[in-house]
Amino acid sequence: MRLAGRVAHMTGGGSDGWEVYYKARARIAAGERILNLSIGEHDIPTDASILKAMHDGALAGSTGYTVGAGKAELRDLIAARVEARTGVRTTRDNVIVTPGGQAALFSAHMVLLDTGDRALYCDPYYATYPGTIRATGAEAVAIATRPERAFRPDPEAILAKAEGARTLLITTPNNPTGVIYDRATLEGIARAVREADLWLISDEVYDTQIWEGEHLSPRALPGMAERTIVLGSLSKSHAMTGSRLGWMIAPEAVIAAAVDLATNTTYGTPGFIQDAAVFALNQGAGFEAQIAAPFRRRRELIAPALAGSNRVSIVPSGGGMFVMLDIRATGLSGEAFALRLLDEEGIAVMPGESFGAAAAGHVRVAMTIPDEAFAEALARLGAFADRI
Repeated sequence: MRLAGRVAHMTGGGSDGWEVYYKARARIAAGERILNLSIGEHDIPTDASILKAMHDGALAGSTGYTVGAGKAELRDLIAARVEARTGVRTTRDNVIVTPGGQAALFSAHMVLLDTGDRALYCDPYYATYPGTIRATGAEAVAIATRPERAFRPDPEAILAKAEGARTLLITTPNNPTGVIYDRATLEGIARAVREADLWLISDEVYDTQIWEGEHLSPRALPGMAERTIVLGSLSKSHAMTGSRLGWMIAPEAVIAAAVDLATNTTYGTPGFIQDAAVFALNQGAGFEAQIAAPFRRRRELIAPALAGSNRVSIVPSGGGMFVMLDIRATGLSGEAFALRLLDEEGIAVMPGESFGAAAAGHVRVAMTIPDEAFAEALARLGAFADRI
């Protein structure tokens, strides 16, 4: 008996580049002190008030099937939130609630791509991006960005690979780089998307974690609302990673297709989780700022901690819970550096190569441990880079 080749094709085969993360977890489980800067998981739990809302919803009977686009009250809240932030008219008919942002990402590609299509994404990228594209049977095509441009995509590079393509996937604020795409960058992307007649899929799950500049959704640019799909989630904004509550904002026809897909896959998102999401969103921007505050604070610790290092430079970041460090001056690849850093210093960071070829010679640092330990890890990382 044999398995279908679908999953092997989706993952692309070979190493997924996460060896450092798995080694770090094993050593933590064995009782070692490892300063783990490898994964974007809050170091605080979901707020007790949100968990109470979830509990109350379940006890009130919100435990049945939820097939469809999601509860109307939640979709109305999401639509109002998006409209307030972008100025673009948005109604519940433009919203589908999904089991996390990853399901929204998967749904977007599934309803837009056919087998044999080409789909573009920017390199460096979040780990699941190419696999999500390949799951549809489409060809995943990377658009390389450059450190010299702060990893912002070049519209001409997009157009150079756009022939036969149907979609372009971007994320801002970016994971893994922390870079925010400024207006000029987004206007260039929008121009390329319109010229090549592409759908734009915009992953905006870090839109509440803005440290410099401003977040601009490309859906708000002229002529883009009808060709842009926006992905959102409560995972990062409300420390609800395990609750799996995300959404997709799109034209009505796209949402209708996504509902048909959900009927045949997830069959909706649990009602009591949606009840908790209604409560969470009603807490407003002040609550979201509290969740984001540790990352804003820790970002300010990075430059002082690395000030004495001659071998590490910081990729300027404006948002999110990550920062990229350029360690090319050490002469090591990101993977070799990360493995040695874990072995010799007990500090876990992600190799840039885990996120694509464009980030080779870099490492990604997650700002997800307490301040004092975070500053210690960065100072030791810088000293390690100089020593080797």
